[in-house]
Amino acid sequence: MAEKQGFDFAIIPSNTTSYVLRVQPGQEIVGALTWFAKRARMRAGFVQTCVGSVSEAVIRMASATADTDQANHIKRVEGCHEIVSLVGTLAVDEDLSYKQHLHVCLSDKDGNTIGGHVISLKVFTTAEIVLGECKQLVFSRPHDPQTGYGELHVGARDPDGLDSTAHAPPSPKKPKEA
Repeated sequence: MAEKQGFDFAIIPSNTTSYVLRVQPGQEIVGALTWFAKRARMRAGFVQTCVGSVSEAVIRMASATADTDQANHIKRVEGCHEIVSLVGTLAVDEDLSYKQHLHVCLSDKDGNTIGGHVISLKVFTTAEIVLGECKQLVFSRPHDPQTGYGELHVGARDPDGLDSTAHAPPSPKKPKEA
């Protein structure tokens, strides 16, 4: 990525592919997204849209920094809430683990909202999620010493499926012929 005037950017055109999944009652959304991303071998994913509801949520508030006591900035939200918005990226780290950077906005029965960085979301009735993947890109989240967090890095996916600036899971092995 290039840096100019205090922000990073990448000018790498990419086609996208969309995937749709429904997360069932009682399931955890972050775990479901990780499970799906691994099976789909996503390397540059993002949440396009999500509708549904949660019975429990754990979110980190904007006041948290890498050097503050994180527990003081965590909110547990209990009771039924509508998912008003769920946005974010899905990346593959150097150790081939999937990392999400997700934000949510939830609405209670009176229309009051709360939002923040997603730690966990437990589905109440459903979560209908549309994911996108940039097919010519690779997202990773290397540690940024300035923020103390893993921050988005965008790399170009080479035609052979390997990339020196970001890492992806190994290709699945072809089944042996009988």
